[in-house]
Amino acid sequence: MDKIKILWADDEIELLRPHIIFLEQKGYEVFTSNNGDEALDLLQEHPFDIVFLDENMPGLSGIETLSEIKKLRPHLPVVMITKSEEETIMEDAIGSNIADYLIKPVKPNQILMSLKKNLENRKIVSEKKTHAYQQDFRNIGMELSNNLSHQEWIEVYKKLIRWELDLAKSEDEGIQEVLKMQKEEANSVFSKFIEKNYVDWLNGRSSDKPVLSHTLLKERVLPNVNSDSNTFLILIDNLRYDQWKALQPLFEQFFRIENDDIYYSILPTTTQYARNALFSGLMPSEIEKKYPQYWVNEDEDGTKNQYEEELLREQLKRYGKDIKLSYHKILNLTAGRKLVESMPNLMQNNLNVIVYNFVDMLSHARTEMEIIRELADDEPAYRSITISWFEHSPLFDIMRYIASKGGNVILTTDHGSVKVGNAVKVVGDRNTNTNLRYKIGKSLNYNKKEVFEARNPSDIYLPKLNVSSSYIFCRGNDFFAYPNNYNYYANYYKDTFQHGGISLEEVLIPFIKMRAK
Repeated sequence: MDKIKILWADDEIELLRPHIIFLEQKGYEVFTSNNGDEALDLLQEHPFDIVFLDENMPGLSGIETLSEIKKLRPHLPVVMITKSEEETIMEDAIGSNIADYLIKPVKPNQILMSLKKNLENRKIVSEKKTHAYQQDFRNIGMELSNNLSHQEWIEVYKKLIRWELDLAKSEDEGIQEVLKMQKEEANSVFSKFIEKNYVDWLNGRSSDKPVLSHTLLKERVLPNVNSDSNTFLILIDNLRYDQWKALQPLFEQFFRIENDDIYYSILPTTTQYARNALFSGLMPSEIEKKYPQYWVNEDEDGTKNQYEEELLREQLKRYGKDIKLSYHKILNLTAGRKLVESMPNLMQNNLNVIVYNFVDMLSHARTEMEIIRELADDEPAYRSITISWFEHSPLFDIMRYIASKGGNVILTTDHGSVKVGNAVKVVGDRNTNTNLRYKIGKSLNYNKKEVFEARNPSDIYLPKLNVSSSYIFCRGNDFFAYPNNYNYYANYYKDTFQHGGISLEEVLIPFIKMRAK
């Protein structure tokens, strides 16, 4: 391995000889110069890894030399060293994108610390985090063997996501594989937890019941809404908790996060069921019975979520909320830009609901478009493309405007998605739905051990398409494939992001309250 090459430019370079010897003993290769012009010549002759640059040199000053270095090597780390603590000099240096700033006289250990911070930081952080996860691995495993409550599952999932984000850039691929396996184990145990408790939750037979899609507004949102408030409820379709954590730093530029929480999506974890339940405050079969004009079944034509605003207004009416409300669904860039322009009008309302549909489109596009598959090849890339979208979306402009007006925001979603990898066989008639994570039909044929089945849909408050209809749900990273052309579809859909079934990623989803700074 080549030695790290350092260029040190200082008009008193001979006085720094002990520092240079110290660095050479540590294994670094140091080139020296006593003026800016010579430093620039050396820079064109050698591939340096970092530059230490004196701010106060005769001839070409440190700031002028820094400017020329950035023209030659824009991404080369430069550490400015100066006797002066004047604010303007610091600002000039920082404005020129320096890597560090040291005040003379510098000690050898200060130089060493700056080197490690700028050149070895990623490796050191990676090693530390790998070691920390290795220690926590055992603790998480022990937790999974316990009979966890719904709140304890939330804490376990938050912990797994924190490690997933921390280790995403780790140079240790082995530890990433260990985490992946532990997450798969967690999903297996979580699926059993849902299957054991879900029916009891819905039928009022359990005191340990989480907030679910149909109780979210009543329990978490409406208590914050009254005739004196101005609250924005922003629902980003299909937003996973890890995606929220990746986006969080962008929100924190303008907002203080008051509550970083998770709630449980109902089954199926899809827009048609979970989001309609959220806005209506009812389970799907209750919507069908109470508001048949607002429910569209799987086998019927038409958009399945076209009556969200009507269902929301009915829920507000049931709970006696007489407030000024606006509802907007953003399905494309043009609609988003139009909403940005109308933001001043929304500040007069007590509750503004914005449904933003991008992440869901991204997951579907990733399945269908080869270029999106390549851009979002794995979990970190999927998060990265979500960040890139948000930074350049009208939604970011909307958030900045709300913050500038001191508004309150509740950010949430209707369900998440999971990266699938294991095909399980199912046989159904031509009326069976197309979703890969759950199936509804009257003559489904499957291996009972591979699915969670609801032979009586009324047990989990889902509509019956006919007398013998039943629902089945995939667990973990499974997905359904028909025996006809099985290998083709098993390979085509492998590693795509799907939703509708039971997994930590689909069911445990963000509910965030924030206030403008």
